[in-house]
Amino acid sequence: MNVVITGASRGIGKSIAEHFAAKGANLFLCSRNMDKTLAWQQSLMQKYSISISSFNADLSQAEEAKSFATHVLNATNEIDILINNTGIYEPGATYNEPDGQLEKMMNVNVYSAYHLTRALVASMIKRKSGHIFNMCSIASLQAYPNGGSYSISKWALDGFSKNLREELKPFHIKVTSIYPGATLTPSWDGMNIDPKRILEADDVSKMIVAASELSAQACVEDIVIRPQLGDL
Repeated sequence: MNVVITGASRGIGKSIAEHFAAKGANLFLCSRNMDKTLAWQQSLMQKYSISISSFNADLSQAEEAKSFATHVLNATNEIDILINNTGIYEPGATYNEPDGQLEKMMNVNVYSAYHLTRALVASMIKRKSGHIFNMCSIASLQAYPNGGSYSISKWALDGFSKNLREELKPFHIKVTSIYPGATLTPSWDGMNIDPKRILEADDVSKMIVAASELSAQACVEDIVIRPQLGDL
């Protein structure tokens, strides 16, 4: 099994990689800082006897997303799972956030998934097989104070994901949208958050792996996962 994961150097993406490695999957990992995780990659390869191919890229840039796709396709034309996890969060209200923030959020949170999926999906269509996961957010479903352009971009990613789901049905390719609530990742560093009040990255990873293991005739379209006590 070949699994492509973006935003894989830390947080949820890194956790997802660890869970699929434990399942014996070969991994294609991308982030802006994959070169800083070589020791971690080596430990996974040794522990699970898998292969890992990593690539440094800023996927907010269309040409870099396409370069990563070429890197993957040069190695294999059998992509079983694509997980579009690249994303950033910056707070702000739409009426007073810095100029350019919407463009930045859209480039990272939406266009990265759009361009990478377009570059890789032809190989899935040819095989009539595959599963695409898009890392949306609770912010894709519900506006909240100080969400601003982040929330707008996550609504857009949700729309992209829903369109893909309809478009790829005839080719037997599954599409799943993930909507995590607040999750304990490096994005929360420096904030006084009770770890018992927030999701663990592994919670999200376990749900993705479970959805990927269903029969060919079943597709989990949406996974909504929130902290037990509700949103922060």
